[in-house]
Amino acid sequence: MLPPAKAASLLSLLLLTLPHSTLAAVLGLDAGQQNIKATLVKPGIPLEIVLTKDSKRKEAAAVAFKPTLSSDRKSILTGAGQFPERAYGPDALALQGRMPGEVFAGLKPLLGADLQEVGKDWVMDSYKAKYPAVQVEQVNELGTTVFKSTAFEDSEVPWSVEELMAMEFASIKRNAETMAGKGSGVEDVVLTIPPFYTAMEKRSLLRAADLAGLNVMGLVSDGLAVGLDYAKTRTFPDVSKDGKPEHHLVLDMGAGTTTATLLRFQGKTVKDIGRFNKTVQEVTVLSTGWDRTLGGDALNEIIVKDYVHKFLTKPVMKSRGIQADEIEKNGRIMSRLWKEAEKSRLTLSANTETISTFEELLPEIDFKTKLSRTEFERLTEDFAARVAVPINVALAMSKMDYKDLDSVILHGGLIRTPFIQRKLEALVKDPQKLKSNVNADESAVFGAALKAAALSPSFKVKEIRDSDVAGYASGMYFPDGDREKRQGLFTPQSPVGHGAVTKAVSFNNKEDFEFHLYQQIGSADQGIATISTTNLTESVKALKDKFGCEAADVSTKFEARLSPLDGLPEIVSAAVSCNTSAVIPKAGSIGDSVKDFLGFGKKKDQEPLADGEAAEPGPTEDVEASSTTSSSTSGSASPSAYKVPEKPKKRIETINIAFTVISRGLPQPSAEETLRMKTRLAAFDASDRARLAREEALNVLEAYTYYVRDFFDNTDYSSVSTAAQRDAVSSLLATTRTWMEDGAEVAKSTEKTLKEKLSGLKKLVEPIQARRKEGEARPEKVKAFKETLEKTDSLMTMVKEQVKDVAKAKSEWAELQSSSSASAAEAAASASATPAADTDAEPVGEDAEATTFSSTSTSSATAEMPKPTTYSFTPEDLTLISGVYEDVNTWFTSQEAAQNKLSAHEDPVLLTSDLQAKEARLQDVMQQLVAKKLRFANEYAGGQDRSASSSKKSKTSSKSKTSKSSKTKKSKGKGSETASGNGGSVTPEASKAAEKGKKGPTFITMGADGQMPTEEEILKAVRENGAEDGEGEEAGEKGHDEL
Repeated sequence: MLPPAKAASLLSLLLLTLPHSTLAAVLGLDAGQQNIKATLVKPGIPLEIVLTKDSKRKEAAAVAFKPTLSSDRKSILTGAGQFPERAYGPDALALQGRMPGEVFAGLKPLLGADLQEVGKDWVMDSYKAKYPAVQVEQVNELGTTVFKSTAFEDSEVPWSVEELMAMEFASIKRNAETMAGKGSGVEDVVLTIPPFYTAMEKRSLLRAADLAGLNVMGLVSDGLAVGLDYAKTRTFPDVSKDGKPEHHLVLDMGAGTTTATLLRFQGKTVKDIGRFNKTVQEVTVLSTGWDRTLGGDALNEIIVKDYVHKFLTKPVMKSRGIQADEIEKNGRIMSRLWKEAEKSRLTLSANTETISTFEELLPEIDFKTKLSRTEFERLTEDFAARVAVPINVALAMSKMDYKDLDSVILHGGLIRTPFIQRKLEALVKDPQKLKSNVNADESAVFGAALKAAALSPSFKVKEIRDSDVAGYASGMYFPDGDREKRQGLFTPQSPVGHGAVTKAVSFNNKEDFEFHLYQQIGSADQGIATISTTNLTESVKALKDKFGCEAADVSTKFEARLSPLDGLPEIVSAAVSCNTSAVIPKAGSIGDSVKDFLGFGKKKDQEPLADGEAAEPGPTEDVEASSTTSSSTSGSASPSAYKVPEKPKKRIETINIAFTVISRGLPQPSAEETLRMKTRLAAFDASDRARLAREEALNVLEAYTYYVRDFFDNTDYSSVSTAAQRDAVSSLLATTRTWMEDGAEVAKSTEKTLKEKLSGLKKLVEPIQARRKEGEARPEKVKAFKETLEKTDSLMTMVKEQVKDVAKAKSEWAELQSSSSASAAEAAASASATPAADTDAEPVGEDAEATTFSSTSTSSATAEMPKPTTYSFTPEDLTLISGVYEDVNTWFTSQEAAQNKLSAHEDPVLLTSDLQAKEARLQDVMQQLVAKKLRFANEYAGGQDRSASSSKKSKTSSKSKTSKSSKTKKSKGKGSETASGNGGSVTPEASKAAEKGKKGPTFITMGADGQMPTEEEILKAVRENGAEDGEGEEAGEKGHDEL
């Protein structure tokens, strides 16, 4: 085993090397009938609501197709592979007044709806009543509801409800990715669902998410999601320490439905790593109740019917003979009535009456009406009685009463309705139990995001063990001779998730067969899947042939559970086995000895853990061959000898059964059909991106045409252009504007076409603009360039003089050396002729030092030319600066002459950008030469300081202190000044840059007369800078000593 420190290091390395997909953001998505909300969880963004493009916290659940109209706006342009513009949320709803048949809203009730089922006609009837202009129908062959759009050709395949929902999900996904930041993908999601969702509805929702490019990690019921959000900041009594669990009922009343979820909240002490324990929070759904039609839309429908009734009573309506059908089948009118009904209902929650006004509801007919809260409650009195039904059902299933509840947690917009509040107070009999301690609009989506973060390996969240319920009873049925046998598996209250059980079902079948899984929806059974074995017959034959099994001893067993993903029953494994007798080695054989020697432990150590024991997770391996397990165990064996074999014992031979699963119920799309839908959606997305790019190009072109139009009003451009050039611009501008006024041509144009037209205008206009810009900026640039040219000439003159002086000094030194060579030879001969007084004696102290110095000085005086104290420019330096100067000066002279010959309307040859580049070249060569001088000066000053320091060591302490004090005062007095003279100046920063060999910015400052700084001024600056550095070094050394 690795030491703890190494194990921690290895874990850290593992986390750093996780693939990007495991570190991606996750999403909680609450898809309601009226609105869609999403919450993003990402490192650095904990539980943040995803905002819409309008910065709203929720998006209207609607998508619309905006057809492409002809230039006269009287017909719709369609074509193969052509897609209309899409709008989402409030932008889509805004189109209901003009094109109600192209707005698809409130799609949730149609997901997985089997309209052929008895009692399900109300789903389609309610949808058509609210959206009469939408072309919607149920296609049994496809197993889904489809929508026809006039924005496409008649031959276009209708859009399924799953595809339209996928568009809404994809829009939310894009908003989440925008919020997460560039490069962050959002794919993993947890979706909320009502507790009454059947297998068909769940599959339809999962298919919509898949088409949108989302990976569904799990489905969570609305009530459980609210419970998770409620529990995230709370700690509940520990039942392991005799604590009493809390019971809360979540009442969720939304736009379409009402659900009641009874939850148990408790803490529990469980085993943690090693010998430690930990306390976790548990949120368990005990039971649920619901009303599929009790929601805000049902109350809105009552108000709409009241509007229609009052509208028909107007005398003008009676005189025209207008009937209710003429209004109720008019999409534009109904969209206005439904929108106003929603507004009125919300107003009556806070006010006692509301007034609604409709202008031109019908041609030349206005409508105005008043609705009071009393009248509204009279119209909806039947709905008040229905509020108690879901609550009573949930309590009855768990055999509890209102007095057993700790609170009723209110969620959903309909909760705010006054008569519902009064009804709940009467039911609970204790108004204090009605709690608004969660966000009534966003609690469910926060709970979904919390579960998504818990399921993701990228996040560590508070450990809350949640458990949902199945919602419906389920089981299996299979043929048994001439009759059909049924076997129940799970009840409506069977747990899903934490605490879920796996059921083992035995069959007597010895040959391949099939059976069916079903859900009990009301009094009817709805098929879920058909399970067919593929190798049962062969496996039974193998047991007989290889192991001698008798047919009576063969048993076929399947294991079923409720899926943690969607809560539907599923088969997780199957096997056929038999009891047989065979001679097997007694436990404690040489195999066990080897295992014990290698550290695998005794056989007891390898036995399965008892219930409640924790086991370390390990990989799961798919087994395709048969496996044998013994029915008996014995003690360990001695590693030094074999044991005597025991008598034959019973054991179980097992072979895994392969099986296939075929979905039942509504027809599911094939792989080819799914690919077709994904391909079409991808093409629609590409069309949207191309349209946005085209619209941007169109806006840029339109703005540029307005700019060019104003361009001619500016007389400044007249001097830099000819009449012919201006006429060419004017002609092209007129042609472009005429083309843009043709809506049909613009509609058919591509981004490339628009950019080409913009480029054509710019080719004529930009040269004129460039000439004006160059003409205005050139004088100042030329002036600055000439100044730099003069400075370079001054420095070049200095370099020439120094090169000349150095050459002269070297010549004089050579003559001096020649005249003194004879004298030096005679002195050397005389010295060698004098005998030494004592060859073993060595000078000591100051005499020894003086002798050494004298000897060295004599030798160097006769061998080398004295080293200069300042840098002298070399012939190479002169070649460098003169070459650059001549090249730039020649270029400027020729270009300036050529420019002077040009007229203002001709393209310039002396460009400001070229002047800047040439000026930078001159500055660069000057910087190089001055930097050489500064580096030499710093090196020389450093050598002087080292020599002085060496001399100080041989002197007395008092002299050393006096010298240091004097030096410190001088450096403090001058360290911050710059050396300057009548000419230029050099800052200490320049010395530092030169010492470090950095090119850096130019630190040369010319004097008022344009002269370069003298060598003395350069040295002065360097010495002062050196004094500051020395002071810093002394301080540093002192600090080091103290350490």
